[in-house]
Amino acid sequence: MSGAGGWWREKTTPAKVETYTRWSFHFFAVIEVTAIGLPVFGETRTALSAWMIAMVVVHAVLCALTASRALDWTRGRREQPVRLLWVLGAATYAFAVTVLALRTHGGPGDDTKSAAATVFVGILAFGAGTTALGVRNRRRAMAVIAGFAFGAGLVSFPLAMPGAAALVTAVAVFMAGGFLAATSFFSVWLLNAVYELDEARETRARLAVAEERLRFGRDLHDVLGRNLAVIALKSELAVQLARRERPEAVEQMIEVQRIAQESQREVRAVVRGYRDADLAAELAGAQGVLAAAGIDCAVTGDTAGLPAQVQSALGWVVREATTNVLRHGDAGRCTVGLRVREGRVVLTVENDGVAVRAGGAGGGVEVVVGAGDGGGGVVDGGRRGRGGGVEGSAPAGDGSGGSGIAGLRERLAVVEGTLEAGPVGADGFRVVASVPLAGRTADTNVSGVTS
Repeated sequence: MSGAGGWWREKTTPAKVETYTRWSFHFFAVIEVTAIGLPVFGETRTALSAWMIAMVVVHAVLCALTASRALDWTRGRREQPVRLLWVLGAATYAFAVTVLALRTHGGPGDDTKSAAATVFVGILAFGAGTTALGVRNRRRAMAVIAGFAFGAGLVSFPLAMPGAAALVTAVAVFMAGGFLAATSFFSVWLLNAVYELDEARETRARLAVAEERLRFGRDLHDVLGRNLAVIALKSELAVQLARRERPEAVEQMIEVQRIAQESQREVRAVVRGYRDADLAAELAGAQGVLAAAGIDCAVTGDTAGLPAQVQSALGWVVREATTNVLRHGDAGRCTVGLRVREGRVVLTVENDGVAVRAGGAGGGVEVVVGAGDGGGGVVDGGRRGRGGGVEGSAPAGDGSGGSGIAGLRERLAVVEGTLEAGPVGADGFRVVASVPLAGRTADTNVSGVTS
């Protein structure tokens, strides 16, 4: 059971929905055998019943195979199974006509006729519903179902079935086949919608990265553009003055040096503003990003009154933890708690949906925690479950192993903070950061630590 559970948890949400949809189609085959084939034994025990049950089983297996190939076709993984659809249609009518012939000429008794009629309608209904799954256009699908129903009524007359009974049979095939086709179409539509939502979420993450890069590029351009132009102009002027042995060249180069130093200070200010993290803003941003990704996020605690260095350090923990929740695993909920206890500020981030698998010679537990990149704090464009950054594998009770976790520990160490990260429960992961309210804050730049 643990192996099966791990196999299921490692799948992404679209993959889980696809697996459920595929096995639902396979379950239709089980329904066909149990609901149509097995009752034949209860109604009649003649030698004809064995032949009818055998035809039902073969037809159910053929329907399951066709449904699986049609589902792959709707997902764009293979070409339309035209040949298999024709084989299913031909086999359906061949089995139906054979069962109807057995009903008419096979043996005496109303039980045999009733069982044969049930098998006749069931085979045509399941055949119509499965064949419609392999048709792209809904009108064509309805035409396929109507064709099966019309054929059911048409083949009934040559085999001496009364007109009213033939009409009822056609209507039954149309209704049952239409219901199966509608169920199949809805399942495929839901599967495609889940895949489209997953792709939209991935696109949103990539756009967020691109937007942040553009913002940072604009800031650098605004800061450096004018200063670099002035430096180039004054340097050219200094060269011309130096060639003429004019003393003003020294003054121009001094001015160039001053502008260069000023540019360095402005760049540091831009980078500091980019890398410093406001804790309240990070908490609100994390909740918004996770909610947009379909993850239920609850945030508790108040940031009022916390020192700037403490907020910056814990803000980086929120950034990295949020990135990892989105990039790794398949979380459905995430809780972020902030509290002050015994002179320390404790931040706890906990989420579910983490893939836990047995591993290692020591029999430990390997948890994909996702190291992230330690910078920027923006979600990368990788798919969830196998993100595009560096992944770290941490044994139980140890959050080390990834550059993102190590980078956070370095940042917290500057303000005498600590970080613990590791699995919790069956599929959870918890990150706990603790920073003292009064620590080494003088002349400390938390953002200067490199991850």
